[in-house]
Amino acid sequence: MHTLILSPANLHVEYQWVLEAQSNPKKFEPIYRKYYTKIFTYIDRRIQNKDLASDITSQVFIQAIQRIHSYEDKGYSFGSWLFRIAHNALCQEFRDLKRSKVVDLEINQLLMVDGLDESADKEERLQTLALALKKMKRKHLEIIELRYFENLTFREIGLQLGISENTAKVRCFRALDKLKEVYKMM
Repeated sequence: MHTLILSPANLHVEYQWVLEAQSNPKKFEPIYRKYYTKIFTYIDRRIQNKDLASDITSQVFIQAIQRIHSYEDKGYSFGSWLFRIAHNALCQEFRDLKRSKVVDLEINQLLMVDGLDESADKEERLQTLALALKKMKRKHLEIIELRYFENLTFREIGLQLGISENTAKVRCFRALDKLKEVYKMM
């Protein structure tokens, strides 16, 4: 899990790093060290290809350095901004390669969602759930992944997607309703 919400003291230290990197790109190293693994993991879990994940992660940091002058402090961690760049890079990669999105099958948490058939054995439910997830639209699947696989709070999801916390909640509940609907048709 990556935490995007920092204490005020940590936000201040991180913002100082950003200011230094804005004046001298060579000072970007502390930010890179802090976020590289988190960004790489976020990307790798979605594409499950370490080489490609490494390439995209590199692109994210190159874009971050190139755009660091446009970064505005809004009281959130710099990581929120980096994750938005990573999200956009992934979306572009999926568009470019017309790649079907791979769902991490650590979905035990989703089995607890109300409305999923509990009469079948766990293995059968997992298989049905995996099939249902593959039929979901990307926008629904993405919010389910962020909430249940990445364990992000609604606030963190909102920061990452550039939406409000309440909108993140609504989208998550709609995605779960859609998942239940697809699951029942299986």
